Amino acid sequence: MTFNENPGKGVKPSLRPAHYLLFGFAGTILIGALLLWLPISSNGNPISFVDALFTSTSAVCVTGLIVVDTGTKFTHFGQMVILTLIQLGGLGIMTFSVFFMILLGKRISFKGRAAIHDSFSHSPFKNFSGMLKAIFALTFGIEALGALGLTLFFLKDFPLKRALYLAVFHSVSAFCNAGFSLFPDSLIRYQNNIGVNIIFMALIVLGGIGFLVLIDLPALFDRHRHLSLHSKIVLATTGALILGGALFIFLSEYGNQLTALPWRGKILASFFQSVTPRTAGFNTLNYAKLTHATLFFTVFLMFVGASPGSCGGGIKTSTFTILILMIWRRIHGHRKVSLLKRTLPQGVTDRVIIITFLAFVTVFVATLLILMVESWGVPYGMARWHLINVLFEVVSAFGTVGLSTGITAFLSSASKVILVCVMYLGRVGPATVAFSLRPQEEEHFQYAEESAMIG
Repeated sequence: MTFNENPGKGVKPSLRPAHYLLFGFAGTILIGALLLWLPISSNGNPISFVDALFTSTSAVCVTGLIVVDTGTKFTHFGQMVILTLIQLGGLGIMTFSVFFMILLGKRISFKGRAAIHDSFSHSPFKNFSGMLKAIFALTFGIEALGALGLTLFFLKDFPLKRALYLAVFHSVSAFCNAGFSLFPDSLIRYQNNIGVNIIFMALIVLGGIGFLVLIDLPALFDRHRHLSLHSKIVLATTGALILGGALFIFLSEYGNQLTALPWRGKILASFFQSVTPRTAGFNTLNYAKLTHATLFFTVFLMFVGASPGSCGGGIKTSTFTILILMIWRRIHGHRKVSLLKRTLPQGVTDRVIIITFLAFVTVFVATLLILMVESWGVPYGMARWHLINVLFEVVSAFGTVGLSTGITAFLSSASKVILVCVMYLGRVGPATVAFSLRPQEEEHFQYAEESAMIG
């Protein structure tokens, strides 16, 4: 936060659009934690405040990491609180606030528009209210279709009322890439069900590619329209990561968890475990029993995450692709990054470096802190958790994924608080936090240049 000196009126704080985003998420997390802490939210004894804060953060940041079983520990009221937090977090608190102001005919401030713009778009909106209404229509329309499809499959195992409730909860959780499930085994019971797998994967992908890409998709079937460069990058990267990830997981797990499955189950599980690290958090295989190679590769998929302007986290698909292209171009002596007959602005490539660096620092520091907290004074070999378990948990939190090797509930309160901070940073973006702290004044001078050896 910065302060403007105004003679005669004292020092006045100046909030930027990023601050609205940061405070909005933080406030919603706190309110959610207080609601989940109430006795009415839990079956049996109320959960601790740390666990309530963890669950609220996981829901608002659409992560899906849990410290208690959602389907059994929380009452219907508690589950509804979690579902509401997921929907608010998926679309963004500012988005909901501005949308209802539009419905009420209220005037939207410039900072409100800027906060929404930063969340969903890389260029100014031509029709702000129309874009916002399209986002809500797409969200609720896709979630409704997903719920309808899931209801038809859940009816085979549950009565209508229960099947409908489960379908709505999981459809919202999947599209918002939250990963919260009311089944204690996530979706392992449906690992051979083609319909359930396809619906969940479709919801996860549609929720993870970003709203601008969703709005742009009809251009694929209209020769008079063209996909934007952003949409092309997102779709190509998403497709490559899903296909490449499925192939790697199939090969890595063929002699492990895929052995007992029929060929249909092998293929479904490989693709599902490739899609779900895109910040969704559902699973059809037991992550506590995966090979180390699969876990480490999943860490990479979670770190990349979803796409900009979506419900997901991570450094984002476009950031990853532009980073690879930038390195390739720099190696070949080119300063500008060009692809598909377009040249990216310098500001975009600079932001790619900042985002990737801050993400790496966040993961490194959080992993180091949890290792210290959980293994203080304990020699290697006697520690409770291996490095891969802690790293997996931290990247899952940062990428707002929700996958876990099963250690979440057994972590100390201090480690849970660290993960709360990581989930928050992963959802709002470490770069957003960093940029919100920088002074608004630009530099009007520079020092003399002098070279230094590197590499």
